[in-house]
Amino acid sequence: MSRIEKIAIANRGEIACRVIRTCKAMGIASVALYSEADRDAEHVRLADESVFIGPAEAAQSYLNIDAVLNAVLASGANAVHPGYGFLSENAEFAERVEAAGLIFIGPKAASMRAMGSKAGAKALMMEHGVPVVPGYNGDNQDAAHLKQQAETVGYPLMIKAAHGGGGKGMRIVREAADFEAALASCQREARSAFGKDRVLLERYIEKPRHIEFQIFADSQGHTIHLGERECSAQRRFQKVMEESPSPFLNESLRAQMADAAIRAAKAVHYLNAGTVEFIVAQNGEFFFMEINSRLQVEHPVTEMVTGLDLVRWQIEIAEGKPLALSQNAIRHHGHAIEVRLYAEDPERQFMPGSGLIEHWAMPAETPQLRIDTGFRAGNKISVYYDPMLAKLIVHADDRMQALQAMQAALAQCHIFGLPSNIGFLERLIAHPVVRSGEIDTGYLDRELQSVLSATTVLPSRHLLAAAYCFLKQSSTLQNTSTDPWQCADFWRGHGHGQYRLRLQGPQGEQTVHVHLRGDALGVLVDKTPLQARLLNPAANTFSLQIDQQLWHFHSVAHGAQLVLHDGLHRSGWTSIRAGAGATDRSARSDGFVRAPMPGKLVLLKVQSGQSVAKGDELAVMEAMKMELSIKALEDGHIGALLAETGGVLDADAPIMEWSARDV
Repeated sequence: MSRIEKIAIANRGEIACRVIRTCKAMGIASVALYSEADRDAEHVRLADESVFIGPAEAAQSYLNIDAVLNAVLASGANAVHPGYGFLSENAEFAERVEAAGLIFIGPKAASMRAMGSKAGAKALMMEHGVPVVPGYNGDNQDAAHLKQQAETVGYPLMIKAAHGGGGKGMRIVREAADFEAALASCQREARSAFGKDRVLLERYIEKPRHIEFQIFADSQGHTIHLGERECSAQRRFQKVMEESPSPFLNESLRAQMADAAIRAAKAVHYLNAGTVEFIVAQNGEFFFMEINSRLQVEHPVTEMVTGLDLVRWQIEIAEGKPLALSQNAIRHHGHAIEVRLYAEDPERQFMPGSGLIEHWAMPAETPQLRIDTGFRAGNKISVYYDPMLAKLIVHADDRMQALQAMQAALAQCHIFGLPSNIGFLERLIAHPVVRSGEIDTGYLDRELQSVLSATTVLPSRHLLAAAYCFLKQSSTLQNTSTDPWQCADFWRGHGHGQYRLRLQGPQGEQTVHVHLRGDALGVLVDKTPLQARLLNPAANTFSLQIDQQLWHFHSVAHGAQLVLHDGLHRSGWTSIRAGAGATDRSARSDGFVRAPMPGKLVLLKVQSGQSVAKGDELAVMEAMKMELSIKALEDGHIGALLAETGGVLDADAPIMEWSARDV
């Protein structure tokens, strides 16, 4: 056995912080590796020491094997934990780590090679009797040949990056006419994210479930599973919510899939932690998708229901120790759910965000609530990496209690300075298809609007609450005394005055007049009076009694911004100073097509002087490892091209001149 004394973590963000936490618990020294963009990152602050590895772009830092190995050797670490993403499933990296005399905390390179290619793994599983989805996984990657094979597989089909993961490099194609464009886009994204553009084709299973099994294997030949995780709530193949146990499986199907997962692991002589992923049809048929030879983003779900530290298990197995428990000793308790908080704007087609985290508020952790994150207030979210901010994980006795616990936890999450998907997650958790446990992997892409519009009409109590909060924030509100000289209602000798506010909220810009007389709160908006009784006002909480019903509010303010939550609904507000105006970027027409986010311009699909129709693709940008298509919002003409392919653009940077077509 080899004792691990110091671990270098070849990763960043949340997973690096997660590994550091276990290192501290085990008394093992930790080394953070960081790029130029991560000099002030949380994982650098938490680790015992840190080493710089290169520029912000992942290809020159976290994906640069030479840079990573040089940093590890310079640190004196005797082991490397690859986390997930980046080099975690790179067989060459695993080999070079071991060739340098270091311990790689993961599977052997031979197993990774067998699984690193989706095509190769699929063929291997077929040899060992593990069911696989029909498709094409051959070496011939000629576009014409692939299109011919697509006809054989039949539509709808899925194009998948053979060396991919994390929802990157995947496209659903429903008609032959769309195949070539989808293939080209998939290959570009695969090259960017994984350095290889090989693809495979698979029959697309309609309304499938995504269910995966956590496996572990030691060097003594023991292989076990730690149960399943359901990851069917996905958007664009990216997992949004995960849970264990699966609400879809019965005991018989669970046993069959667990057996298949063990057989799949043994087929590749697996070692350490891994995940066997299955796609499950509505009739219960299941098919092997892939083995992820690393720790999964959603591993805390398994930790919560088993009470085990999977990173500790990884380290102990890498030291040569046997599995801590046998299959019969594994116990599952209750239900766990995880959601992923992203820097993205659901109201702008989930466009990724970047920039400074100005304010960061999360609920307090408890044995039933866990928060895994790599960020804090003052950190910057870079355009070069995945925009995940944090993971919230809850545990309860049963699924319904876990859903309620997650709803309560999300209500206490507030982030200012950049967009987030917190409100979207709240609506998702409350949605009937999630509550009933019937969501499939394509539901959010098919029915996204039903989730986004779940709270289109915001209750008027939120306007009352927002007006009160901004009134309280103003310098004129000192107390609610009945002394007219101390009142906050602008009392005058001839009567009561009102305070005028201009607010930007969920229903757009509104001008309101608000007054507070004792505990009587009144708001006049569009000549419509709203009234409530203010009760129990405190620093960040208060109650409003409206028509004999009591509503409890939690408020978080940051400068001119405000977030309100009443336990059911979240609303965001901005106080607009006198003379200022609210702007709607999406409605602006200034003669340019602009970058909707910071990122790299991958492709220009038009030329100067060209006429375009509404919906035509004009350009393709890449940010945070995802491609975004920029399309014409209406018929028009392209003027001068102002940006070059391959250039990195700031948000709102002009890409090309544009003018509307004369009618």
